[in-house]
Amino acid sequence: MSKPSNPTILTDETYHWGISELSVQDSDVVSRWGHPPFWSHAPGFPGIVIAILSQQVSLESARTSFTRLENSISTVHPEEFLSLDDGKLRAIGFSRQKASYVRGVARGIKAGKIDLEALEPMDNDDARKSLMELRGIGAWTADTYLLFSLRRSDVWPSGDLALAKSIQELMKLPTTPCSKEVDRIAYNWRPWRAVAARILWHHYLCSRGRFASVSHLYG
Repeated sequence: MSKPSNPTILTDETYHWGISELSVQDSDVVSRWGHPPFWSHAPGFPGIVIAILSQQVSLESARTSFTRLENSISTVHPEEFLSLDDGKLRAIGFSRQKASYVRGVARGIKAGKIDLEALEPMDNDDARKSLMELRGIGAWTADTYLLFSLRRSDVWPSGDLALAKSIQELMKLPTTPCSKEVDRIAYNWRPWRAVAARILWHHYLCSRGRFASVSHLYG
């Protein structure tokens, strides 16, 4: 396999290249569960919705809520989303706070004040900064949008507990490492930290018998 021409954006080719590179570089990051799926989300408004829904809940819960949303409106589009009242959003799985965050983004897009397509040519730092200017989007949410929707190869969602737990298990550490220590370990996986994150999430789900439910939800 020849080296990809643009390794900063993950495609099927660059993703598998990144897994191969990590396998050679650091055996601790490679799980016994094999290669993880190339999980990704659509860019734009749908990706922002999933990123917000994923805050402080399981992957299964976030994706189930998103599927309910898809089944409630014709397309996951700002105008369609704004047609849903509080009761419908609550039944779908939105907390009051998350509904408020997504409505803010939807209104901003509709008014022409938010342009998510403008993020695509930006580097990671600039795109993250722009996302974090939006109400309800902190560093973790911005990074997961970059990782899943923009498919950047070297994004690391600092503070993710599942990643910390997987590192503890694969490296046989006595306790779960703190966020700062996790980030230090992940620094060694540049420029493939987004690939390493998928490997670690895959380990976390498989080792807990949860992979099948997530795999089904993500198609």
